[in-house]
Amino acid sequence: MHSGNSPTQIKPASPTAVVREWAEMIKFEHSVFALPFALSGLILASPANSLPAAATIFFTILAFVGARSAAMTLNRVIDSRIDAANPRTKDRAIPAGRIKPGIAMIFAVVAFGVMLFAASKLPPICLQLSPIAVVWLSFYSFTKRFTWLCHLVLGIALGGAALGGWVAAGGTLGGAAPWLLALAVSTWVAGFDVIYACQDYKFDTAEKVFSIPARFGIGPGLLISRGLHVVTVAALIGLGLSLHLGLFYWLGFTAVAAMLTYEHSLVKADDLSKLNAAFFNVNGFVSIACFFAILIDHILKVH
Repeated sequence: MHSGNSPTQIKPASPTAVVREWAEMIKFEHSVFALPFALSGLILASPANSLPAAATIFFTILAFVGARSAAMTLNRVIDSRIDAANPRTKDRAIPAGRIKPGIAMIFAVVAFGVMLFAASKLPPICLQLSPIAVVWLSFYSFTKRFTWLCHLVLGIALGGAALGGWVAAGGTLGGAAPWLLALAVSTWVAGFDVIYACQDYKFDTAEKVFSIPARFGIGPGLLISRGLHVVTVAALIGLGLSLHLGLFYWLGFTAVAAMLTYEHSLVKADDLSKLNAAFFNVNGFVSIACFFAILIDHILKVH
Protein backbone atom coordinates (compact mmCIF):
# COMPACT_ATOMS: atom_id res chain seq x y z
CA MET A 1 0.00 0.00 0.00
CA HIS A 2 1.35 3.42 -0.96
CA SER A 3 2.10 6.00 1.69
CA GLY A 4 -0.08 9.11 1.64
CA ASN A 5 2.97 11.38 1.64
CA SER A 6 4.83 9.85 -1.31
CA PRO A 7 6.62 12.41 -3.51
CA THR A 8 4.55 14.15 -6.15
CA GLN A 9 5.43 13.21 -9.70
CA ILE A 10 6.35 16.25 -11.81
CA LYS A 11 5.00 15.87 -15.29
CA PRO A 12 7.34 16.88 -18.12
CA ALA A 13 6.26 19.90 -20.11
CA SER A 14 4.27 19.15 -23.24
CA PRO A 15 5.89 19.82 -26.64
CA THR A 16 3.45 22.69 -27.12
CA ALA A 17 4.50 24.26 -23.82
CA VAL A 18 8.18 23.88 -24.70
CA VAL A 19 7.70 25.56 -28.08
CA ARG A 20 5.72 28.32 -26.41
CA GLU A 21 8.48 28.86 -23.85
CA TRP A 22 11.19 29.18 -26.50
CA ALA A 23 9.02 31.41 -28.69
CA GLU A 24 8.42 33.65 -25.69
CA MET A 25 12.13 33.76 -24.87
CA ILE A 26 13.08 35.02 -28.32
CA LYS A 27 9.89 37.10 -28.62
CA PHE A 28 9.08 35.42 -31.91
CA GLU A 29 6.02 37.62 -32.38
CA HIS A 30 8.29 40.66 -32.54
CA SER A 31 9.47 39.44 -35.95
CA VAL A 32 6.60 41.56 -37.26
CA PHE A 33 8.69 44.64 -36.50
CA ALA A 34 11.53 44.08 -38.98
CA LEU A 35 10.64 41.12 -41.23
CA PRO A 36 8.25 43.26 -43.33
CA PHE A 37 11.13 45.65 -44.01
CA ALA A 38 13.41 42.80 -45.08
CA LEU A 39 10.68 41.75 -47.51
CA SER A 40 10.26 45.38 -48.57
CA GLY A 41 13.93 45.46 -49.53
CA LEU A 42 13.44 42.23 -51.45
CA ILE A 43 10.52 43.68 -53.41
CA LEU A 44 12.05 47.09 -54.08
CA ALA A 45 15.24 45.54 -55.49
CA SER A 46 13.30 43.18 -57.78
CA PRO A 47 12.89 44.11 -61.45
CA ALA A 48 9.90 46.37 -62.04
CA ASN A 49 8.21 43.78 -64.24
CA SER A 50 8.41 40.81 -61.85
CA LEU A 51 7.94 39.60 -58.31
CA PRO A 52 10.60 37.69 -56.33
CA ALA A 53 10.65 33.91 -56.85
CA ALA A 54 8.99 31.84 -54.14
CA ALA A 55 12.33 30.20 -53.24
CA THR A 56 13.96 33.62 -52.83
CA ILE A 57 11.17 34.76 -50.52
CA PHE A 58 11.39 31.54 -48.49
CA PHE A 59 15.16 31.64 -47.97
CA THR A 60 15.07 35.37 -47.19
CA ILE A 61 12.50 34.73 -44.46
CA LEU A 62 14.47 31.71 -43.19
CA ALA A 63 17.70 33.73 -43.03
CA PHE A 64 15.94 36.53 -41.15
CA VAL A 65 14.26 34.19 -38.66
CA GLY A 66 17.54 32.33 -38.07
CA ALA A 67 19.51 35.53 -37.52
CA ARG A 68 16.91 37.09 -35.26
CA SER A 69 16.41 33.91 -33.21
CA ALA A 70 20.16 33.61 -32.67
CA ALA A 71 20.54 37.26 -31.75
CA MET A 72 17.63 37.25 -29.30
CA THR A 73 18.88 34.05 -27.66
CA LEU A 74 22.39 35.45 -27.27
CA ASN A 75 20.91 38.61 -25.81
CA ARG A 76 18.89 36.63 -23.29
CA VAL A 77 21.93 34.56 -22.23
CA ILE A 78 24.28 37.53 -21.96
CA ASP A 79 21.68 39.64 -20.11
CA SER A 80 20.48 36.86 -17.80
CA ARG A 81 22.14 38.32 -14.69
CA ILE A 82 20.76 41.78 -15.41
CA ASP A 83 17.34 40.28 -16.12
CA ALA A 84 17.42 38.33 -12.84
CA ALA A 85 17.95 41.55 -10.88
CA ASN A 86 15.23 43.51 -12.71
CA PRO A 87 11.70 42.99 -11.30
CA ARG A 88 10.25 43.44 -14.80
CA THR A 89 12.36 40.68 -16.36
CA LYS A 90 13.23 38.30 -13.50
CA ASP A 91 10.59 35.78 -14.64
CA ARG A 92 12.08 35.34 -18.11
CA ALA A 93 12.94 31.75 -18.97
CA ILE A 94 16.71 31.84 -18.35
CA PRO A 95 16.87 33.83 -15.07
CA ALA A 96 13.89 31.82 -13.80
CA GLY A 97 15.73 28.57 -14.60
CA ARG A 98 13.24 27.16 -17.10
CA ILE A 99 15.84 27.21 -19.90
CA LYS A 100 19.50 26.46 -19.21
CA PRO A 101 22.06 28.95 -20.63
CA GLY A 102 24.09 26.13 -22.22
CA ILE A 103 21.06 24.79 -24.08
CA ALA A 104 20.21 28.32 -25.18
CA MET A 105 23.72 28.81 -26.56
CA ILE A 106 23.43 25.59 -28.57
CA PHE A 107 20.14 26.89 -29.95
CA ALA A 108 21.82 30.19 -30.90
CA VAL A 109 24.60 28.37 -32.78
CA VAL A 110 22.04 26.25 -34.63
CA ALA A 111 20.01 29.35 -35.48
CA PHE A 112 23.10 31.08 -36.89
CA GLY A 113 23.72 27.90 -38.89
CA VAL A 114 20.20 28.14 -40.31
CA MET A 115 20.91 31.74 -41.32
CA LEU A 116 24.14 30.75 -43.08
CA PHE A 117 22.44 27.85 -44.85
CA ALA A 118 19.63 30.10 -46.07
CA ALA A 119 22.13 32.76 -47.17
CA SER A 120 23.97 30.12 -49.22
CA LYS A 121 20.79 29.60 -51.26
CA LEU A 122 20.63 33.29 -52.16
CA PRO A 123 23.01 35.39 -54.32
CA PRO A 124 26.68 34.90 -53.26
CA ILE A 125 26.92 38.35 -51.67
CA CYS A 126 24.41 37.23 -49.02
CA LEU A 127 26.71 34.52 -47.70
CA GLN A 128 29.74 36.80 -48.06
CA LEU A 129 28.08 39.45 -45.86
CA SER A 130 26.75 36.94 -43.32
CA PRO A 131 29.82 37.08 -41.02
CA ILE A 132 29.28 40.83 -40.62
CA ALA A 133 25.70 40.16 -39.55
CA VAL A 134 26.80 37.49 -37.06
CA VAL A 135 29.45 39.76 -35.50
CA TRP A 136 27.17 42.81 -35.33
CA LEU A 137 24.25 40.89 -33.84
CA SER A 138 26.56 39.35 -31.24
CA PHE A 139 28.15 42.74 -30.49
CA TYR A 140 24.78 44.36 -29.76
CA SER A 141 24.17 42.15 -26.75
CA PHE A 142 27.15 43.71 -24.92
CA THR A 143 26.53 47.37 -25.76
CA LYS A 144 24.22 48.27 -22.88
CA ARG A 145 27.21 47.63 -20.62
CA PHE A 146 29.28 50.50 -22.00
CA THR A 147 27.34 52.88 -24.29
CA TRP A 148 24.00 54.65 -24.39
CA LEU A 149 24.22 54.31 -28.19
CA CYS A 150 23.03 50.70 -27.77
CA HIS A 151 19.67 51.68 -29.31
CA LEU A 152 21.38 52.72 -32.53
CA VAL A 153 23.40 49.51 -32.61
CA LEU A 154 20.12 47.57 -32.43
CA GLY A 155 18.61 49.82 -35.10
CA ILE A 156 21.53 49.25 -37.45
CA ALA A 157 21.21 45.49 -36.92
CA LEU A 158 17.59 45.53 -38.09
CA GLY A 159 18.36 48.07 -40.81
CA GLY A 160 20.79 45.45 -42.04
CA ALA A 161 17.83 43.11 -42.51
CA ALA A 162 16.43 45.52 -45.08
CA LEU A 163 19.79 45.55 -46.88
CA GLY A 164 19.81 41.76 -46.69
CA GLY A 165 16.47 41.63 -48.43
CA TRP A 166 17.76 44.05 -51.04
CA VAL A 167 20.80 41.97 -51.99
CA ALA A 168 18.75 38.74 -51.80
CA ALA A 169 16.84 40.01 -54.82
CA GLY A 170 20.10 40.57 -56.67
CA GLY A 171 20.14 44.29 -56.01
CA THR A 172 23.35 46.25 -55.60
CA LEU A 173 24.12 48.61 -52.73
CA GLY A 174 25.61 51.31 -54.91
CA GLY A 175 22.62 53.65 -55.10
CA ALA A 176 20.92 55.78 -52.46
CA ALA A 177 17.68 53.78 -52.23
CA PRO A 178 18.85 50.75 -50.17
CA TRP A 179 20.64 53.00 -47.72
CA LEU A 180 17.60 55.24 -47.34
CA LEU A 181 15.51 52.16 -46.56
CA ALA A 182 18.12 50.97 -44.05
CA LEU A 183 18.27 54.45 -42.49
CA ALA A 184 14.48 54.50 -42.12
CA VAL A 185 14.46 51.11 -40.41
CA SER A 186 17.48 51.86 -38.22
CA THR A 187 16.13 55.13 -36.85
CA TRP A 188 12.61 53.75 -36.48
CA VAL A 189 13.88 50.80 -34.38
CA ALA A 190 16.27 52.96 -32.36
CA GLY A 191 13.48 55.44 -31.68
CA PHE A 192 11.02 52.91 -30.35
CA ASP A 193 13.75 51.11 -28.40
CA VAL A 194 14.44 54.37 -26.57
CA ILE A 195 10.75 54.56 -25.67
CA TYR A 196 10.83 50.95 -24.46
CA ALA A 197 13.89 51.66 -22.30
CA CYS A 198 12.05 54.41 -20.42
CA GLN A 199 10.24 51.82 -18.29
CA ASP A 200 13.61 50.62 -16.93
CA TYR A 201 14.90 54.12 -16.14
CA LYS A 202 15.16 53.61 -12.36
CA PHE A 203 16.68 50.15 -12.62
CA ASP A 204 19.16 51.11 -15.35
CA THR A 205 20.26 54.19 -13.42
CA ALA A 206 20.75 52.24 -10.19
CA GLU A 207 22.53 49.30 -11.84
CA LYS A 208 24.58 51.45 -14.26
CA VAL A 209 23.01 49.87 -17.34
CA PHE A 210 23.53 52.18 -20.31
CA SER A 211 20.60 53.65 -22.24
CA ILE A 212 19.53 57.04 -23.55
CA PRO A 213 16.87 57.51 -20.83
CA ALA A 214 19.36 56.49 -18.13
CA ARG A 215 21.96 58.91 -19.52
CA PHE A 216 19.78 61.93 -20.28
CA GLY A 217 16.49 61.33 -18.44
CA ILE A 218 13.07 60.20 -19.63
CA GLY A 219 11.94 63.58 -20.99
CA PRO A 220 15.07 64.21 -23.09
CA GLY A 221 15.03 60.55 -24.09
CA LEU A 222 11.54 60.90 -25.54
CA LEU A 223 12.67 64.02 -27.43
CA ILE A 224 15.60 62.07 -28.89
CA SER A 225 13.18 59.31 -29.89
CA ARG A 226 11.03 61.86 -31.70
CA GLY A 227 14.09 63.19 -33.48
CA LEU A 228 15.00 59.70 -34.63
CA HIS A 229 11.50 59.19 -36.00
CA VAL A 230 11.69 62.51 -37.85
CA VAL A 231 14.72 61.04 -39.60
CA THR A 232 12.66 57.90 -40.31
CA VAL A 233 9.99 59.97 -42.04
CA ALA A 234 12.58 61.95 -44.00
CA ALA A 235 14.30 58.74 -45.14
CA LEU A 236 10.99 57.26 -46.32
CA ILE A 237 10.32 60.43 -48.30
CA GLY A 238 13.77 60.16 -49.86
CA LEU A 239 13.15 56.48 -50.67
CA GLY A 240 9.87 57.22 -52.42
CA LEU A 241 11.37 60.06 -54.44
CA SER A 242 14.55 58.19 -55.41
CA LEU A 243 12.61 55.20 -56.75
CA HIS A 244 9.68 57.21 -58.15
CA LEU A 245 7.22 55.15 -56.14
CA GLY A 246 3.51 55.53 -56.79
CA LEU A 247 0.30 56.53 -55.05
CA PHE A 248 -0.04 53.47 -52.83
CA TYR A 249 3.44 53.98 -51.42
CA TRP A 250 2.61 57.54 -50.49
CA LEU A 251 -0.68 56.46 -48.91
CA GLY A 252 1.25 53.93 -46.83
CA PHE A 253 3.85 56.56 -45.98
CA THR A 254 1.10 58.90 -44.76
CA ALA A 255 -0.28 56.12 -42.55
CA VAL A 256 3.19 55.42 -41.14
CA ALA A 257 3.82 59.10 -40.37
CA ALA A 258 0.42 59.33 -38.67
CA MET A 259 1.10 56.20 -36.57
CA LEU A 260 4.48 57.49 -35.45
CA THR A 261 2.87 60.77 -34.43
CA TYR A 262 0.20 58.84 -32.53
CA GLU A 263 2.85 56.71 -30.84
CA HIS A 264 4.53 59.77 -29.40
CA SER A 265 1.22 61.21 -28.25
CA LEU A 266 0.71 58.11 -26.07
CA VAL A 267 3.91 58.43 -24.06
CA LYS A 268 4.70 61.29 -21.70
CA ALA A 269 7.67 61.74 -19.41
CA ASP A 270 5.35 61.70 -16.38
CA ASP A 271 2.97 59.05 -17.72
CA LEU A 272 4.28 55.80 -19.18
CA SER A 273 1.03 53.89 -18.61
CA LYS A 274 0.43 53.56 -22.36
CA LEU A 275 3.99 52.58 -23.21
CA ASN A 276 3.17 48.98 -24.11
CA ALA A 277 0.39 50.10 -26.46
CA ALA A 278 2.81 52.51 -28.12
CA PHE A 279 5.56 49.92 -28.43
CA PHE A 280 3.72 46.75 -29.43
CA ASN A 281 0.55 47.84 -31.20
CA VAL A 282 1.66 50.91 -33.12
CA ASN A 283 5.05 49.63 -34.26
CA GLY A 284 3.63 46.36 -35.53
CA PHE A 285 1.27 48.33 -37.76
CA VAL A 286 4.06 50.66 -38.95
CA SER A 287 6.11 47.90 -40.56
CA ILE A 288 3.08 46.08 -41.97
CA ALA A 289 1.61 49.26 -43.46
CA CYS A 290 4.91 50.14 -45.11
CA PHE A 291 5.33 46.62 -46.50
CA PHE A 292 1.87 46.40 -48.03
CA ALA A 293 2.19 49.89 -49.51
CA ILE A 294 5.43 48.84 -51.22
CA LEU A 295 4.00 45.47 -52.27
CA ILE A 296 0.83 46.93 -53.82
CA ASP A 297 2.80 49.66 -55.56
CA HIS A 298 5.13 47.02 -57.06
CA ILE A 299 2.27 44.70 -58.09
CA LEU A 300 0.57 47.54 -59.93
CA LYS A 301 3.79 48.16 -61.85
CA VAL A 302 4.06 44.45 -62.71
CA HIS A 303 0.55 44.40 -64.11
